[in-house]
Amino acid sequence: MSGVGARALLDVLRAWPEVARGDVPGDVDALVHAAARHGLAGFMQHVVGRSAWTPDEAVRTRLRREALAQAARGMRVKALLLRSLEALAAVDVVPVLLKGYGLALRLYPEPLQRATTDVDLLVADAEVEVASRALVGLGLRPLGEAAAAHAREHEHHLTFTGAAGMVELHFRALVGYGQALEARALLARAEESVLEGRRVRYLRAEDELVYLALHASNHLLQRLAWLFDLKLLMLAHPGLDWGRVVEVARGSAFPHLAWYALEAARRLMGAPVPEEVLAALAPPSWQRRMAARFFSAERLLGTELMRHKPAWVVAKLLLAPRLLPMVRYTVRRLREDGLAALRGKRIPSPP
Repeated sequence: MSGVGARALLDVLRAWPEVARGDVPGDVDALVHAAARHGLAGFMQHVVGRSAWTPDEAVRTRLRREALAQAARGMRVKALLLRSLEALAAVDVVPVLLKGYGLALRLYPEPLQRATTDVDLLVADAEVEVASRALVGLGLRPLGEAAAAHAREHEHHLTFTGAAGMVELHFRALVGYGQALEARALLARAEESVLEGRRVRYLRAEDELVYLALHASNHLLQRLAWLFDLKLLMLAHPGLDWGRVVEVARGSAFPHLAWYALEAARRLMGAPVPEEVLAALAPPSWQRRMAARFFSAERLLGTELMRHKPAWVVAKLLLAPRLLPMVRYTVRRLREDGLAALRGKRIPSPP
C-alpha cells in the first residue's frame, strides 16, 4: 500500500467537514484500500462525491464496491438491532446503544458510511437475565453455561450469535488492561431517544466521549474510524463540558487510555481537544513517548499492532494505567488460551 496514498486518508479526515478542492491526493487506489481497512469506505465515497477529485473509472468502481459491501453489512446489523430493540421492549428493557449504527446515525452524513459489524447494547446488571432470554427468543445462541459464568466475572458482555448476526449484551461498560469500568453511573446519566420508533438510550455526550476514547485505546487505536468518531462527536457537541470529561475520565480506572485516544484524535484528525484537558489526563512522560511510537500515523494506518501479536502484548503492558492488574490479566489470558489449545488437541484413542 502506497504510504502517500494511505496518508491521504488522514488528510481527508483532518480536513473534514471541509473537503479538498485540489488534485487527487496521491495514490487514490491506496487511499481506497486504507479507507476500507479502517471502516470508512462509505464515508470516503461521500467525500469523493463532494470533492473536485476525478479518480479513474477503476478506482471509482473499487470504491463503490467497497462502500456497497460495507453498507450491506451495516443493513444486516441494523435489521438485527431493530429486532433486538423490539424484543427488549417487550420485557420493558430500554438499552443504551454503544458505538455501531446508533453512533453513526447521529454523527455521519449517512449512518451506513461507517462500518459496523455487530450490535452492542448496555443494560443494568439486574436486567441481564431477562434481556438474555429475550435475545435467545430471536433465535440467537447464548454462550455455554461455563463461558457465560466466566464472562460475567471477568468480561463486560455476553455474546449472542446466529444467522442474523451477533449481539453483545454489555453489563459493564468496559473491561481492559485488567480493570473494569462499571456501568451504573453511566446508565443513571443516559439520555432517552428514539430510533425508528423504538425507545433507546444514549450516553450523555461527555460520558460517550470518554467511553469511545477508552474503547479505542483498549483496542490500541487500530481503526481510524474510532478516532474520527471522537472528532465528529466533538463537532456535534460544541458546548461539551470539558471539565466533566476530565472528571469522568479520572473517575474511571483508565485516565491514561482517554489521553491516548484524545491526543491521537487531536494530532491526527485535528479534533478540537483543549490542551488543558490533555494536560489533566496525561500519563507519565515515558508512557507518552511510548504512545508516540506505537500510535504514529504510519503505524496506525498500517494497523501494525493488530498484525503482530507479540507487539500487541508489549504495547498493552507498556501503556497500561497500572502494571500489576495488566500482568495478572495477561497471565490469566495466557493460561486460558493454553488450556483451550490443550482441549482442542485430539487425544489419541488407546490401542
